[in-house]
Amino acid sequence: MPLQHTLRPYQVEVGRAILDSVLNRKGLTFTVEMARQGGKNELSAQLEVLLLTLFMAQGGNIVKAAPTYVPQLLHSILRLKDRLTEAGYGGLWRKEALNIFCLGKARQVFLSAEPSARVVGATAHILLEMDEAQEVGKEKFYKEFRPMGASTNVTTVLYGTPWDGDSLLEEVKTANLEQERADGIRRHFRYNWQAVAEHNPLYLAYVEGEQRRLGEDHPLFRTQYLLLPAHTGGGLFSLSQQAQLQGQHPRQRTPTPGVTYVAALDVAGGVNDGDGLADQGDGNRDSTVLTIGELDFAAGDPASGEPQVRVVEHRWWTGVSPAALHPQLLDLARLWRPRRLIVDATGMGQGTASFLERALGGMVEPFVFTAGSKSRLGFDLLATVNSGRLKAYAPDGSREHQELWRQLERAEAHLRPNRGLAFGVAAAKGHEDFLMSLALLVQAARYLPRVARGRAKEAVGVG
Repeated sequence: MPLQHTLRPYQVEVGRAILDSVLNRKGLTFTVEMARQGGKNELSAQLEVLLLTLFMAQGGNIVKAAPTYVPQLLHSILRLKDRLTEAGYGGLWRKEALNIFCLGKARQVFLSAEPSARVVGATAHILLEMDEAQEVGKEKFYKEFRPMGASTNVTTVLYGTPWDGDSLLEEVKTANLEQERADGIRRHFRYNWQAVAEHNPLYLAYVEGEQRRLGEDHPLFRTQYLLLPAHTGGGLFSLSQQAQLQGQHPRQRTPTPGVTYVAALDVAGGVNDGDGLADQGDGNRDSTVLTIGELDFAAGDPASGEPQVRVVEHRWWTGVSPAALHPQLLDLARLWRPRRLIVDATGMGQGTASFLERALGGMVEPFVFTAGSKSRLGFDLLATVNSGRLKAYAPDGSREHQELWRQLERAEAHLRPNRGLAFGVAAAKGHEDFLMSLALLVQAARYLPRVARGRAKEAVGVG
């Protein structure tokens, strides 16, 4: 077996339980939750190598599925090939098809669990694995994957992390915990980031940094590190988050020399509800909002180098076509001279973004709203609020301040499949242009070159 990647005690604990069920034909179903980069993929690969070795004479299939072929299954395939070679099987294992690898008579079969993938007909004789099970559809699993092990009473393992409390993983985990209470056989294994960090000081340092950056209540930190379901539905910002957002600095009408500014423009008529949360077609959501932010690096996060973002000014136009605003927008950009101006380039915003880009050059960055890009926008907004790095100006009695806070208080958030976030203000409750302009401002504040976090991830986990 490979020695270059020694399993940690919590990985060994899970592996032994799965192996016992396989070898003794118990046909148990396990759920395994490990914090991100905690090593569940390494455990899976080494378990596969061991089982392929044990069954190379007898034969049989191990079936592993994931929500997507690329990148999830591809990563699993590459890892298995590496571990087979490290185990001394470099000249012995063979590729039977793009997704099938053999050692003797034993096969490792990789199948996509995407809704459109055709997988009916495969048989799992040795083990059935579902990776990132929280993203696999329940109907897909029960109708197409579960029956693969019916004739063999196959042992099944679902790996993943929580999400919205209503996933396949959550459903099977709940059933496992009930069975555990009934017969005392452990079927659910859970290791949050503290459990992983006990065996890896570098991982401890990395996750503590993520905790500072995202905040404990951020959906991604809750689900991927604390292994708790994200808060579902309801307001985007809690009362404590709203208090965190409230700054004490005054609003500014003109820039201060020597200060670094960024800006963001949400354009009237831009269909920025890529997630379908808000109805933009009611004819009343026709405001253009420009938000100006000051960057304070001294008050930011020293570990990441990310600055504090202080909203210092708003400009708000209602009932004016975006094209008619071009001269004013150009004058404001030249007055404030932001290092970066992000412009909503969705729908009618495309023309405004193109105009400003031609006039101002590299300062301008168009932003197109899609379900995916808006989800990332929402996650970054929450992280910046949670870390205390986003502050609105102090109350000044203005309509702009009142509208900003009306939208922040009415904003809703809903979790989407595949770890997405839908956020905005429902059409029946008002507008969301100030909210979207604020979210774009957070993106504008990320203009500085940053150290790639991917390198840190590679150093701390065996994921």
